[in-house]
Amino acid sequence: MSQANHLSIPLTGIAGLKQNWRSDLLSGFLVFLIALPLCLGISMASGFPPSAGIITAIIGGMVVSRISGSYVTINGPAAGLIVVVLSAVQELGAGDAMAGYRYTLAAIVVASVAQIAMGLFKAGRLSSFFPASVVHGMLAAIGIIIMTKQIHVMLGAAPTPGSSLFSTMAQIPHSLANPNHEIAIIGITGLLILIAWSLIKNPILKMIPAPLIVVLVGIGLAKYFDLDHEHMYLFLPDASFLPHHEETVGPKFLVAISDNFMSSFYFPDFSKLATLEFWEAVLAISLVGSLESLLSAMAVDKLDPYKRHANLDKDLTAVGVGNLLSGLIGGLPMIAEIVRSSANVNNGAKTAWANFFHGTLLMLFVVLFPRLIHSIPLAALAALLVYTGFRLASPKEFAKAMGVGKEQLFMFVVTIIGVLATDLLVGVALGILAKFTIHILRGVRFNNLFKIHFVIEQKDPDTYVVAIVGSAIFSNFMALKTALTGLPAGKKIIFQLNNAYMLDHTVMEFLHDFEHNYEAQGGHIEYLGMDTHVAYSEHPLAVRKMKPGNMSRRKSDHYGV
Repeated sequence: MSQANHLSIPLTGIAGLKQNWRSDLLSGFLVFLIALPLCLGISMASGFPPSAGIITAIIGGMVVSRISGSYVTINGPAAGLIVVVLSAVQELGAGDAMAGYRYTLAAIVVASVAQIAMGLFKAGRLSSFFPASVVHGMLAAIGIIIMTKQIHVMLGAAPTPGSSLFSTMAQIPHSLANPNHEIAIIGITGLLILIAWSLIKNPILKMIPAPLIVVLVGIGLAKYFDLDHEHMYLFLPDASFLPHHEETVGPKFLVAISDNFMSSFYFPDFSKLATLEFWEAVLAISLVGSLESLLSAMAVDKLDPYKRHANLDKDLTAVGVGNLLSGLIGGLPMIAEIVRSSANVNNGAKTAWANFFHGTLLMLFVVLFPRLIHSIPLAALAALLVYTGFRLASPKEFAKAMGVGKEQLFMFVVTIIGVLATDLLVGVALGILAKFTIHILRGVRFNNLFKIHFVIEQKDPDTYVVAIVGSAIFSNFMALKTALTGLPAGKKIIFQLNNAYMLDHTVMEFLHDFEHNYEAQGGHIEYLGMDTHVAYSEHPLAVRKMKPGNMSRRKSDHYGV
């Protein structure tokens, strides 16, 4: 029996507000403390004004929370979209940052219309088409790119203007050897705090958001180093063989934000609507944003102690509406963000009102305390992003892919290299192509790549048999997924697999999640014929292929029960 059966499902709407406002307000407040510095850092790393990220989070909290199909997700700007948005600003602006910003706002508006359409036409299930290893490879590559760019900011150094990604990466040792020492002290202190906080086990201390501590310590150090006023200081190294030299610090190392928040609004420029670069930006923003949002919403469902399930199509439509509003007034694109959503669940949020409170508190803060935001050093925000980037591309992610199977690591690495060497869309396409190639080499027939063969038969009032014939892989199982969602709850479902010659990791993961969710609702799942397969690794969700000689010759006899 699942935990959800022991819990009373929280009410929604106004009744839910009356019932749960205390827990939702507390969680919303704690998430607001995490969101504020991240919104500022993500915005500036994306080539947008710092206020843009806050605009996005305000809309994500106050508007999207009221129309979304999820319960405890937090909507706002995300590190995963930094690369997409920054690339659009640079490509469309051609050196003019403000022009690139306004052209990108137009691309966000058009991409949001596409997201709304995808939600209305129930395209949320298309996220299943992207293999997990390819998606994680894309996020790892984004993490590497974020670290490459933000390490320089954290150290108070700057790579050569116009440098390519690999050139910027190659200049990291130079920045490490030649930092602006006062700025580097702020940035490295912030990074050390984040690392130390991740090791703390005390639940009371864990309630204090690490980003808040980084920002407060950063503000304190900025005051100590007098960053409010531009001045030079003499760097006197302890080692006598190192040269003495002067370094400059000042307000340029602090967040620049207007005292009047309303003046932060900018409007899109659609004059590049007919160009190829514009539509490349639209495609990247809509695809990556939608994919990340859907995957995050599904991940948050697994964290929800009440085992509620988001309506992914409704959620995608709501995010599209939020992005439409955000793009029209100068904000970044938003997604259902996993880190803040996880914190929301851990802090005891019950309903979407927690998301609403987080957005409301952000709005009140920027209206009432803009000068406090201006006192935040950029190096502290860069430390947050470097840490976020490392988490996306940590050795654990490589080990996780390897644990599922060597082919998963291969796709993971191919996607990373493809993204770093080209761009996000090409890198993801290369990862998917690698997956198709592996399946073909392992014997999947061409006519089975996009078409799945299965039969669902009701054996008695309480039992359904689902017989799969041929391959069930990431590119063909959506029809099966749709059919299974139509089965009544609380029944016995038998998966007959003795004629399925290939089950890939995506399908194994889906079957695992389906079993977990279905049994949580009082049903029962059984598998017949799984012992006729051999796994490609010891991971329970590894790819499985039929053992030689086990494929039944009687294709008409699907069930055998």
